[in-house]
Amino acid sequence: MASLFQHLYDSTGINFSIFYDRRDQLKFVYGLGISLQLMVISLIGSLVIGVVGVWLHDSRSTVVRKAVRIYIQAFRNTPPLIQLYFFFFALGTIFSLRGIDGRSVPLVTNFTWACIGLSAVAGAFNIEIFRAGIEAVPHGLRQAGAALGLTRSRIFFLIVFPLAFRFCLPALNNNLVNLLKSTTLAYAIGVPEVLYVSAQIWSDEFNATEMMVVVLIVYTGITTGFIALMHLLERRLRLPGAGT
Repeated sequence: MASLFQHLYDSTGINFSIFYDRRDQLKFVYGLGISLQLMVISLIGSLVIGVVGVWLHDSRSTVVRKAVRIYIQAFRNTPPLIQLYFFFFALGTIFSLRGIDGRSVPLVTNFTWACIGLSAVAGAFNIEIFRAGIEAVPHGLRQAGAALGLTRSRIFFLIVFPLAFRFCLPALNNNLVNLLKSTTLAYAIGVPEVLYVSAQIWSDEFNATEMMVVVLIVYTGITTGFIALMHLLERRLRLPGAGT
């Protein structure tokens, strides 16, 4: 395989260096691994934020409810790239120490800030998605749970949210796919994900067209696979007669 791509380059100038150059290959695989880690952590983080946020949104405390609404509005109404810059450059400067040589030493890495920022953005949308699903759950089910003596928490996590999750799966699917694609924004704060390392490779090899083709295929494969898994989950959790 390596010799085939080497011959392709020598004979036509089409340079897919990651398939025959060991250094470029290792660099690309490393970047792909970082991207996959970023995707998994951000997906999990956004779902946790969504569940906790929608739970707090229905809190008896007015202060808590308002805090959740402010968070939702702040992260839904500002560009994700600006938010990443805010976390990395603004908060990153605050959460740092002065080193022996006088330089600022960050306590949080750019990868961690990317995970936090992307999770926070998608989490804000997840809260609204889950809230819409909860509103679709018949109120009588809550009353039935209360009649059985269940606490508010148990009613939410045992009755309401499992049904709401099924109702909102299509919208949740769209938001999570957007999150997967948004991980490329981590490039802007120096996270060595797949787009970042691809840019390094094409800067050295002058093969921007070939590398962009590879990156496009990689992200198409990742998102297509994820969508297929989510559709499978939708079919498995479909509520008979509910139109989902």
